[in-house]
Amino acid sequence: MRLDYYILLLNGPLSLSRRGHLMIKSELVQKLAEDNPHLFTRDIERIVATVFDEISTALANGDRVELRGFGAFSVKHREARIGRNPRTGEAVAIEEKWTPFFKAGKEMRERLNKPQNENVISIKSQG
Repeated sequence: MRLDYYILLLNGPLSLSRRGHLMIKSELVQKLAEDNPHLFTRDIERIVATVFDEISTALANGDRVELRGFGAFSVKHREARIGRNPRTGEAVAIEEKWTPFFKAGKEMRERLNKPQNENVISIKSQG
């Protein structure tokens, strides 16, 4: 699973002229390790992997995963249809499939629409 959503979270609102940095899982782990020096990096890696595995498993089971303040992951059913090969224009049968879907939460949408300098993020443990 790519972490495209962290682009939005860490870099603020996107425009057509600015894409932002693509954060990969190892960079997320590194950032969390920097912000939580009392934790071992290997433990953070295990936690991050477990979170993503649990989300993936829930989606594979058809469940919805809701993270308050962040957003909700779910799956959507796409019916079989006839598409077109863009190069040749030939009709192509596209099979039905399930696709992952993410809907940003209210707080996330509000954060993304604030001016850039207000989008400072700090990932700290609560407690």
